[in-house]
Amino acid sequence: MALLKKINQILLILLVLTVCAILYNKVHKVPSSLKNKTVLLLIVDLESPEEMEEEIPVVICAAAGRMGAAIAAISSIYSNTEANVLFYVVGLKNTIPHIRKWIENSKLKEIKFKIVEFNPMVLKGKIRQDASRPELLQPLNFVRFYLPLLVQKHEKVIYLDDDVIVQGDIQELYDTKLAPGHAAAFSDDCDLPSTHEMVRSVGMQNTYMGFLDYRKQAVRDLGISPSTCSFNPGVIVANMTEWKHQRITKQLEKWMQRNVEENLYSSTLGGGVATSPMLIVFYGKHSTINPMWHIRHLGWSPDTRYSEHFLQEAKLLHWNGRYKPWDYPSVHTDLWENWFIPDPSGKFKLTRPES
Repeated sequence: MALLKKINQILLILLVLTVCAILYNKVHKVPSSLKNKTVLLLIVDLESPEEMEEEIPVVICAAAGRMGAAIAAISSIYSNTEANVLFYVVGLKNTIPHIRKWIENSKLKEIKFKIVEFNPMVLKGKIRQDASRPELLQPLNFVRFYLPLLVQKHEKVIYLDDDVIVQGDIQELYDTKLAPGHAAAFSDDCDLPSTHEMVRSVGMQNTYMGFLDYRKQAVRDLGISPSTCSFNPGVIVANMTEWKHQRITKQLEKWMQRNVEENLYSSTLGGGVATSPMLIVFYGKHSTINPMWHIRHLGWSPDTRYSEHFLQEAKLLHWNGRYKPWDYPSVHTDLWENWFIPDPSGKFKLTRPES
């Protein structure tokens, strides 16, 4: 019996050694190139923990004639955060080489970015021609309608108009909580008492009455009170899953087409042709952004100013309106110019009284 027990132990040891040998051979039959990649990946992960951080995708348009705006916005974001930001810089085909060279030949060459070409043909038949403010009909004004087509791998996305600068940490804006079932968060136009005097003094609208033509039956049929507070879509935190699930882009296109047919809103009203369809589609179905993350109306009048203390407290400044900080006249241009990086090619120049 003792001999039999000893034989069994020897057989068991041989079996274990055989299994180990098989596993060893399988591991060492992995192609050397793949093994090297695996080792390299481990080294990168160990040496660069920031690669493990969640990316914050930020979409900004770079339009011809105002490309310096996108540069200043990107510069301000990059300079005020340690977050892992990935910039999606959206342009038309003829402007893409310029913005790429500007980024790559300036101190912004360290940023993570992707250049995305926007095809204006997607807008064919969806924009009603309006001569009163032709700049509002530019194709890139509608990029915000097509976020899931431009940014496909992210669950959450920030969209910013180009005429902003960011003074806070963009991580805070990205951390905005969206309520269940909401595809986006915006700043309500009645959200900040400090801006109410500005709104009154220059005669701005902050209700749906300023954006939709309530003489039209289709608008009245929406059942939205004309005194409902509007919101500004120049700063958006969007949930891409909800956006696609609710077919937001299709809904926006539907109202664009109806406007072509019925003239439900126009650029002669408060917010032009990009805001109105968003007001309709997101009515009662959007979350809100911290008011200090969207201090706007800086471009509405060349004569009306906010207090310097208030602007220093702001996290994001928006020169919405006709009077842009790279042009003249405009207000609070020093705050914007702090982040502007001159064009290495010399094509884009600031307009100043002495120039």
